[in-house]
Amino acid sequence: MAPAKTEIWLQDWVERDDQVTIGAAIERSGLPQRHLWYRVPTALRSSVTHSADPFVAGVLFDTMLVGGRLVVHGDVSPSLLRNLEELQLAWEKWRPETYRRVEIVADKQVEAQAADTTAAVMPFSGGVDSCFTAWRHSANIAGPQQCDLRAGMIVHGFDIPVARESEYDGAAKRAEKMLKSIDMDCIRLTTNFRELNGDWEDTHGAGLASCLMLLQKGYRLGLIASSFAYSYLVLPYGSNPLTDGMFTSAAFPVIHDGAGFHRMEKTQAVAQWPAVAEHLRVCWQGSQLDRNCCRCQKCISNMLYFRLVGLPSMECFPQDISDDEISRMVYSREDEIGSMERILKVADELGVTDSWVQAVKTSLRQSRLKMKVPWRVRALWRAVRGTKRRSN
Repeated sequence: MAPAKTEIWLQDWVERDDQVTIGAAIERSGLPQRHLWYRVPTALRSSVTHSADPFVAGVLFDTMLVGGRLVVHGDVSPSLLRNLEELQLAWEKWRPETYRRVEIVADKQVEAQAADTTAAVMPFSGGVDSCFTAWRHSANIAGPQQCDLRAGMIVHGFDIPVARESEYDGAAKRAEKMLKSIDMDCIRLTTNFRELNGDWEDTHGAGLASCLMLLQKGYRLGLIASSFAYSYLVLPYGSNPLTDGMFTSAAFPVIHDGAGFHRMEKTQAVAQWPAVAEHLRVCWQGSQLDRNCCRCQKCISNMLYFRLVGLPSMECFPQDISDDEISRMVYSREDEIGSMERILKVADELGVTDSWVQAVKTSLRQSRLKMKVPWRVRALWRAVRGTKRRSN
C-alpha cells in the first residue's frame, strides 16, 4: 500500500466585515476536502505572514495520525522543517501507537523575513499562567529573560467553541481590560484548528504556535506561557518546555515561558496586578465559558491558592465555596488529584491549618478510594442508592 499523502493548498485571503480570513485546503486520498483557517481584524493584515509555516504547524499532528508525506503548496522555512523533524521524533517516541513521523515536502523552501521590531506576542487566555507571563514581562521583572511583550491574543475556537460567540465576546472583553491596564494590545483571533483530528491535550501547543506564527510579520517572537513547573512536568503534554521551542524558525522564535515558577509563585506575582482580582478567567468546564463557575476543580484550586496569598475574596470568583462543599468534592482524574495535593503541600510549608485544609484532605481520601474501587462495583453501588431513593 502506498504511503498516505496529505496536501496543503494555500487559499486567497477573504476580507469581510473588517475581518480577514487566511485559510488553506487540506486534501487526503479517500477523505472529503477539509479546511484550516484563521481570522483576525483587517487592521492586522500587515502582520499576517504569506508563508505556509502556520499551516504546517496547524496540520502536523493531524497528518502524524496517518503518517506518509505532507506536501505543502507554498513557501516553508527550512529552519522550521528541521525543528519539526525533531518534534516529530519526540512524539513518535512518546506515543508510538498514535503518531508516526511524516516527510514534509514544500513547493519552495525559503526563510521567512524577520519582522523589523523587537515586539513579542503571546496567547492570552486570562488564566494564571498567561497572566503571569504578561505581568512579569510588562512589569520588567523577568531579568535576563525579559521580552518586549506588547500583545496578547485571545483565541476563539480553543477553550470557547467558535459557535459560542457571545461567551467569547465576554471573555475577550475581560482580556482586553486586563491587558489594557498594563499597556498591552489584545488581539482577537478565531480559528477552526480544533475541528481537525487529534487529542487536544497533545495538539494544543501546535495550535498556540500556529496562531503565533500567523502574525510573524508584525512581531519578532512568540511566548507560550507554561502550564507546569519543571518540578512537576507532565510528559507527554501538548505544550511543554521541550517541544514548544521546536516550532521556532529563523525568523520567528517560539519560547516556552515560566516553567521555572510553580503555581504558588505565579499566584503571588499576579496577585500584585489589580485587574486580576476582577477579570481573571480560569474556568473551561462551567456552563458559561466567559466566567468562573467556582465549582470545578480548576476554579477551586485557584481560589485556594489566592486564599494562601491573602486574597480570600475576589470579584472574579463571585460565589465562594464552603468547607463542606470542598470536602464533598470527588476528583476522578490523576491530574486533578495531583493539583489538590500540591495545594496541601504549599499549605503545610506555610504552616496554614485553616479548616479548608482538612476539607481538601477529606475530598482527596474520597477521590482516592473511588479510583481504587472497580467500576462494576461503583455501578452496582449507584444502582443500589437509586433503588433506596425511589423506595423512600
